[in-house]
Amino acid sequence: MNQKEPKVIGIGGVFFKTNDPKETKEWYQKHLGLVTDQYGSLFEFRNTHNPEEINYLQWSPFQHDTDYFGDSGQDYMINYRVQNMERLVDKLKAEGVTICDDIAEYEYGKFVHILDANGIKIELWEPVDQVFTDMMDGKTTK
Repeated sequence: MNQKEPKVIGIGGVFFKTNDPKETKEWYQKHLGLVTDQYGSLFEFRNTHNPEEINYLQWSPFQHDTDYFGDSGQDYMINYRVQNMERLVDKLKAEGVTICDDIAEYEYGKFVHILDANGIKIELWEPVDQVFTDMMDGKTTK
C-alpha cells in the first residue's frame, strides 16, 4: 500500500487552446526546437530525489472548441503530478472540493479532474513515467 502523503509533487502538463494545433506544433518545432508528435511535446526531466529516474511533462495545444477543459470557457488547463491519488481524492472530497469525474487508470498513470476555488478545471495525474521512457525511445524535448 502506498503510504506517501497525498499531495501535488510537480507540474505534469500544460494544455492550451489554439485555432490550429498542427500549425502551432509545427511552429514550436521549427522555431524553438520542440520534439513534437500527435499530442504535442513531451518534456523530459530528472527526479530531484532520484536522479536516475526520468520524469515527463506534457505540452499540448488543443483545438479551440475542445470540451476537455470543461464548460467554463477557460483557454488553458494545468496538469499537476500527484502522489497517492486515491487518498488525495478522498481528502479533497472530505474538504468539499468538486471532483468532476472518477479516477481513470491507464498504463501511463491515473487521472482525475477537479475544480479549483475559481471554478477552473485542473487535471491531477499520478504518473507511471517508465511507460514513456519505454515508448518514446528518447524522442522527447530535452
